[in-house]
Amino acid sequence: MASHYVVRSVERAGPEIIAALGEAGVATVHEAAGRVGLLGPAIRPRQAGAVVAGSAITVSCHPGDNLMIHAAVEVCAPGDILVVTTTSPSTDGMFGELLATSLMARGVAGLISDAGVRDIAALREMGFPVWSRAVHAQGTVKASPGSVNVPVVAAGQLVGPGDIIVADDDGVVALPIALGAPVAEAAAKRTAAEADKRAQLASGTLGVDMYNLRPLLAELGVEYVDRLP
Repeated sequence: MASHYVVRSVERAGPEIIAALGEAGVATVHEAAGRVGLLGPAIRPRQAGAVVAGSAITVSCHPGDNLMIHAAVEVCAPGDILVVTTTSPSTDGMFGELLATSLMARGVAGLISDAGVRDIAALREMGFPVWSRAVHAQGTVKASPGSVNVPVVAAGQLVGPGDIIVADDDGVVALPIALGAPVAEAAAKRTAAEADKRAQLASGTLGVDMYNLRPLLAELGVEYVDRLP
C-alpha cells in the first residue's frame, strides 16, 4: 500500500464564514477562538498589508524538495491557501515566481510555508502574498515523494486539509471548519466591544478603570506611593 498520497477531495468552509474571519483579522480570530490555532512567529509575512483568508491545501514535502508543491497545484481551487511543510526543519527556497504564477492561474489566495521562499521581489511585484519561515535563494530538487491534503504541522500548529486559514501582518491562524461559524460570531461581538472600549480610551478613560483593575492590583499587593520607601 502506498504511504504517500495526493488527496483530491477537500471539505471547505462556506465563503461567508471565511470572509467574516478574514475581515476580523488574525489577532481577533485568535482571541475569539479561545487563543487556539496560532502558528508560531517563525512564519512571517513577506510583504506589508496583505490579508488573506481561505481553505488550507496542505503539503508535506521532503526538505529541499518541492515535487509535492507541483503535485498540489492541481487540487487547488479559487480562494484556497497552500500550506507547505517539510518532514524535518528546512529553510530552502521551496517556492518562487514560477510556482506563484501557476497558483495564481488557479485563483489561489496565498502561500504559508514552514520553509523558505525565493524570488521575493518578483512575488511582491506579482501581488502574490506569502508567509514563510525564511527567504532563501537555496534551490531545491524534484525527487522525493510526499503527500498532499494530509494533516501537517506548521510552526508548531496542527493544520488539516480544509482548515480555515487567516493570515495578515500579525501572522497566521488555522481553525477547523467546525469552529468557523462560532468563532466568526464571537469575533464580531469582540470587534463591537473593542469599538466601545476604543472610544472610552480615546476620551481619556484609563484602562485600570475601564477594566476595573484597581481591586485586583490591591489584592496582588501593588501599592501606589509618591516615592519609594
